[in-house]
Formats: sequence, C-alpha cells, structure tokens
Amino acid sequence: MCGNNMSLPLPAILPAAQKATAAVIFLHGLGDTGNGWAEAFAGIQTPHVKYMCPHSPFKPVTLNVGMTIPSWFDIIGLQTDAEEDEAGIKHVSEKTKTLIDQEVKIGITSHRIVLGGFSQDGALSLYTALTTQQKLEGMVALSCWLPLQYTLPQVSANSANKEMHVLQCHSEAVPLVPTLCNLSNITYNTYPRMPHSACPEEMMDIKQFIDKQLPPI
Repeated sequence: MCGNNMSLPLPAILPAAQKATAAVIFLHGLGDTGNGWAEAFAGIQTPHVKYMCPHSPFKPVTLNVGMTIPSWFDIIGLQTDAEEDEAGIKHVSEKTKTLIDQEVKIGITSHRIVLGGFSQDGALSLYTALTTQQKLEGMVALSCWLPLQYTLPQVSANSANKEMHVLQCHSEAVPLVPTLCNLSNITYNTYPRMPHSACPEEMMDIKQFIDKQLPPI
C-alpha cells in the first residue's frame, strides 16, 4: 500500500453472516498482518457487519534498526519530539481512504463504517479519520497515538468526523500515552495488566462499541 508499484495480498476479510449493512476496516500493528485481527473479530462478530483487515507492505523501519518488517510507514523514534515520516503517513492515509471509498461503492455508506487500528495503525487510522471527507460512524483506536499533530488543529476543527464517536483503549503498563485532538465523543478505557496487544476485556469493549455504533437496519 505504501509503495507506488507494490502489490499487496488481498485483505483478510470476515464476511458478514447476514447481508452486510455495515463494515469495520481495521489496520494491524507494526510487524503483524491482518490475519490475527480477523481471527480476533471472529470471536465478537456482529452478524450484519463485514470486517476487513488489510495487510501492510514490508519496508525498512528505522526503529527496528532498519530491518524490513510489515509496516505502513517508517517510525523513527518513540519520543514525543521524534521526527515523523510525514510523507509516508500522508501517502498511506490516502490509500486507506480508498478502502472506505470501495465499501461505499459496493453499497455500504460511509456513516455505516467504523475505522480502527492498533498501535502504528491506530495512529494511521486516527489521522485518516480526521482528514477524510467521508463521514464515518466511529473510530476504534487501540494502544496508539495521534501522528502529525502540528498539521491537524485547523483540519480537525473542520473535519467531517470531528464529532465522531471514538473508543480509545490503552494499557496502563505501556508508557506511551496517546493524545487526541479536540474531539468531543471519546470513550477512554485502560487495562492495568494488558501488554502491548489485546485482552478479552478489551475485545468485549470493542464489541459493545461496534454493536452500539452499527446497529442492524
């Protein structure tokens, strides 16, 4: 998705058990694939909701001493003042918006779509949600942060999604505390012993959020 000529495997898709009237587009974390999250969503599936979990390309990551791993964009450091891969984030954000457009083209309106992601890709999903003109129903932000914050104050104030419902989950054991822009409808949950991954309690909170935001029609 990041490379101009790079072809990616098809996303991991969990089809709706009934006619799909809503969709969750969820992006995995650094070094992972979409398969694990598709399996996790299978345990909390809502029958009328389709789940799409794209796979990132392989690319060198500075934080990983330059080694090539699945990654949507480069991460240079974890400090709050660390340099960010602005070009990479913006490029892959535009590619993520095409996934939303594809769902709209097959008949699922954007306000029946929840966007989400974990860690690096929660950051990407937050940035995408705040910069897309498609009005989304909600956002699931897991163990992540908001990238390129200096570019967003004016954008977020005028964003189609500035009032979207956001479920933000984070581990109390992980020191990187996420920060969001001025969004009004945020539910913030923390989990005291969860590592930098997911836990059953968190998955049930995600299910409740999706069920509330994407009810049957």
